[in-house]
Amino acid sequence: MPISFDSALGNHDKALLVRTRRAELLASNIANSDTPGYKARDIDFKSALANIQRPDQGLKLTHRNHIQSSSLVAGTEVMYRVPNQAALDGNTVDAQLEKSAFAENALRYQASLAFLDMKFKGLKSALKGE
Repeated sequence: MPISFDSALGNHDKALLVRTRRAELLASNIANSDTPGYKARDIDFKSALANIQRPDQGLKLTHRNHIQSSSLVAGTEVMYRVPNQAALDGNTVDAQLEKSAFAENALRYQASLAFLDMKFKGLKSALKGE
């Protein structure tokens, strides 16, 4: 029976891709917390992961000259965060909220890495016959 990495790894490899992109967005929000007019951005993790699990859904690049949209993460549109209270200069970044979201995303990223590590160790021991 052949080993299927998709079934062996679960969703954690795909989750890492989405969490990496989300970390980039959150870091950008934090870095621009004092930039006048900057609009905080984020993604809906659940819909992004659902889209990445269904490769037949969403937009496809059918030619090498097609331009890939930078506003899409795993087929999910990057959205602007609705602020609780916008600053007078038009900035919508809530630094405390962004730092909290970044920390949570980092913890979940580490958890996915730990699960993948366990999966690979299990596959390795199975291949060795231990």
